[in-house]
Amino acid sequence: MGVTKKIAVLSGDGIGPEVMVEALKVLDKVAALYGHTFNFTEANVGGAAWAAAEAAGETPSHLPASTLEVCKSSDAILFGSIGGPVDQQHEPRWKDCEKNALLGLRKTFNLANNLRPSKVYPYLAHLCPLKPSIIEAGVDILVVRELVGGIYFGEHKREGDRAYDVMDYTVEGIKKPVIFGFEAARLRRKKVTVVDKANVLETSRLWREVSREVAKDYPDVELEFMYVDNAAMQIIQKPSAFDVLVTENMFGDILSDAASVLPGSLGLMPSASLGDTVHMYEPSGGSAPDIAGKGVANPIAQILSGAMMLRYSFQMETEAAAIEAAVETVLKSGKLTGDLMEADKKDAAAKTAEVGDAVCAASPGREAADPEVARAPDEVFARRLDAEARAQACLWRR
Repeated sequence: MGVTKKIAVLSGDGIGPEVMVEALKVLDKVAALYGHTFNFTEANVGGAAWAAAEAAGETPSHLPASTLEVCKSSDAILFGSIGGPVDQQHEPRWKDCEKNALLGLRKTFNLANNLRPSKVYPYLAHLCPLKPSIIEAGVDILVVRELVGGIYFGEHKREGDRAYDVMDYTVEGIKKPVIFGFEAARLRRKKVTVVDKANVLETSRLWREVSREVAKDYPDVELEFMYVDNAAMQIIQKPSAFDVLVTENMFGDILSDAASVLPGSLGLMPSASLGDTVHMYEPSGGSAPDIAGKGVANPIAQILSGAMMLRYSFQMETEAAAIEAAVETVLKSGKLTGDLMEADKKDAAAKTAEVGDAVCAASPGREAADPEVARAPDEVFARRLDAEARAQACLWRR
């Protein structure tokens, strides 16, 4: 049975609007194939919001109250990208743009868990900066980063020639990402790596205590601890050894960026930020103002962010998997944007809209996407929904 969902669309700046068009195109196709209705409501954010307010004679803001209201009344937030040219960062339109908009959204909706998958596609393995011998076993990492605590949200103060920043965590703040990590691992390769600096930091020792306690409920999942400096090395030396990596805010900021280079392009990297009432989905890359409007941006990360939205906000596992399968079909076919092509082949690169059209064309219906669903649709679909709903419920059960 089809469902109706409301989605706040925050395209933002730079390439955000043009890759968002392709993601919405794919979501519309999936909605038609599976009998759903997705109602999209667009709202301004970032530099676009600032400029729109100035044009209307209103007080400019990177995150207007009207945008927050749209988000609050929606079932999910699909976010594009924000930020302007490097040489214009001093201008009011761009100064603190990302900080004001993104931190504002994180705080408003308590977007406590950030998910960044990093996958090296075998047919694009030549784009990975690592040697083939390092990645031959396959790379598929899910980084779960706590997003609203730690040193970024602690006290920051200067006193004369002294400065300090406070890293602060509570048991409850740690449980959310750790529980999600274990639930995600159960649906993957059943291994959780908690990254910390427990040989120095008291907060890291608390992370270990909480993780060991949570692990008691997951005897089927392996738990290991790793110091952050070692983890930074292992992501480069032995990335295939990781399944689900769970860590605090600052460590996650750094390690997820390190993992993001493995696929070969940020244009392949979606992300999700899960909150109390609404979740937000966005590409991991930036606004790339230097190529904005040229029709050459890679829309895959934005499209895959839409797939994550279907999976984590709407529990539409089959539909999400259909989009992911369509993306893989297109990538295998060689219809690639320039960021995925070698220098001497970039003249044959596909345009942004061409990639979006190809993903739509490759998107199968429910039965074609999964023969198992075709054989026993009600039983299998219900089982998958139950698994996803359980993962979401467990985020807040403790």
